[in-house]
Amino acid sequence: MIAAGIIGALASLPTVWRSAVQHFAAGIVFAAIATEIVPGVMHAGIPGAALAGFAAGVAAMFAMRSLAARLERGSEGKAFPLGFVAAVSIDCVIDGIVIGTGFAAGAREGVLIVAALALEMFFLGLTAADTIRATGARITRVVAVCVGLALVLGASALIGYSLLVGAPAAIVTTLLAFGCAALLYLVTEELLVRAHEHGETTLVTSLFFLGFMAILAAELLS
Repeated sequence: MIAAGIIGALASLPTVWRSAVQHFAAGIVFAAIATEIVPGVMHAGIPGAALAGFAAGVAAMFAMRSLAARLERGSEGKAFPLGFVAAVSIDCVIDGIVIGTGFAAGAREGVLIVAALALEMFFLGLTAADTIRATGARITRVVAVCVGLALVLGASALIGYSLLVGAPAAIVTTLLAFGCAALLYLVTEELLVRAHEHGETTLVTSLFFLGFMAILAAELLS
C-alpha cells in the first residue's frame, strides 16, 4: 500500500494495467480461499461455528458497503475525501483481522492470505492516492495517508493475531469462515467489478486464471 501510494502520488497507471492487476489479484485471492481457508474450515469439524462465521461475514460486508457509501456521500464536495478514507480504513481493519486469524490458524494459512491481500492493498493504495491527489493535495499528504492506512492494516493484523493465537478451535473456525466470506466479497463485488469497469481483453482476463494457477502450483509443489 505504501509503494502504491508513492506511485499513485506521482503518476496514474493506465486503465488496462489496473484491470490486469485486479484480475490477477482476484485469481490469487480466490485460490487462497479454495486451497487453504475452505479446507481448514471444513476439516475443523465444527459446522455450527463455520456457518455462523460465514453468515456474520456476509452481513458485515454488506453493512460495510452501506456504511462506506454513506461516508463517501457525506464527503462529496469537500476539499479532503474524509468519507472515502474512512471507508478504506474500515476495509483495512477487516483485512487485518483476516490476516491475524490466518496466522492464528497456522503460518501456512497466514502467508497465503498475506500474499493474496498484498495485491488488493496495492490496488487500494493506488485508488486512495488517485482520489486524494484529485483534490489538489500535496504528494507528501497523499503518501502520508497511504502510510497511515498501511499502519491501520498492520495494527489490526497484530491485534487479531495476539487475541486469537491459542484460542479455542471454535473461535478460530468462526473467524476463518468470517474471513472466507469477506474475501469472497472482495473478489466478486470489488476486484472483478472494478476490473470490468476499466475494460478488459482476453489477455487481461486470462490473468485471473494465471493468478489462481500460481497458488495452485505452489500448493501442488509444496
